[in-house]
Amino acid sequence: MRINTSDLTLQRNYLEKYQFLMKEYELVKKGGHPLYKYAKDFYQANDTCAKSFLKYYNRFKQSGQSIDLIPQKRGPRYKTRRPLPFIEQKVIELRERGNNRYEIVNILKPTLHKFTPSPSGVYNICKRRGLNRFKKAQEQNRRKIIKERMGELGHIDTHYLSRSIIKGKSQKLFIVCVLDDHSRLAWAELTTDVKALSVMFATLKCLNMLHDRYQIKFEELLTDNGPEFGTRISKQKQGHPFERMLMEMQIKHRYTRPYRPQTNGKVERFWRTLEEDLLRETYFDSVEELRDELLQYIYYYNHERAHQGIDGKKPVEMIKVLPN
Repeated sequence: MRINTSDLTLQRNYLEKYQFLMKEYELVKKGGHPLYKYAKDFYQANDTCAKSFLKYYNRFKQSGQSIDLIPQKRGPRYKTRRPLPFIEQKVIELRERGNNRYEIVNILKPTLHKFTPSPSGVYNICKRRGLNRFKKAQEQNRRKIIKERMGELGHIDTHYLSRSIIKGKSQKLFIVCVLDDHSRLAWAELTTDVKALSVMFATLKCLNMLHDRYQIKFEELLTDNGPEFGTRISKQKQGHPFERMLMEMQIKHRYTRPYRPQTNGKVERFWRTLEEDLLRETYFDSVEELRDELLQYIYYYNHERAHQGIDGKKPVEMIKVLPN
């Protein structure tokens, strides 16, 4: 085997240079260097990048091997950034069904965990395949439901009502809604605040009503990142009312991407419909009247109102057997 003498010379020069620099650097750190008081003066005088020097210095200190002072060859970075083929295929399949990059990340995360591509990674995959812009067929798929059965995913959100919603009073009132992704069946409860305990009890009522009336038992619930819905920090979940309720009910908690309300778009659309049909430019004589009107509207929404997102069906028509 022929040895390249130029490579050996280059390696020897690297070793001599870094061995000298390390001795100088350690003198500076100990405050005993005759010329340099600060490390930045040392880097500048030796025309050395602090980041690069410290990388090799720390690597050598950990291993004690002189070879670690020599720059290592690496392959092109773009090759290491490509996802595995089966992950890329999953992204393509979900994109062709009309999902955007944030929805794709949320769908893949429960199964792929740390291997889930980021939203920008999903975009790059779609761009390489010419799928970064929706075609007409994809726009139609986008309007279709994503989940295939009731209870697979529920959407939860809170809605702030106008302070003048009750005639002659200025009162804070809120609505908590739980909506089934597949059927669009919904239930909503009125609350006087959005503290964690209040939202937990309102959500529990909604879950019980959807289960008793429509036999929906949720596997996962999707919320935004509001404090009333809990925290992503696992150590704090036990002490949070909403998180603890989901743990006791064995329901997985999913979160929307911060500042991305589109991820919870179905319940956001419910709020718009509720405002247009019931609340906008309307006031009620009492909280009891508002609660009664809300109950009547929920029945109308579930049993009589057709939804474009489910091909013009009524939510109640999405279940096979109607409750007695």
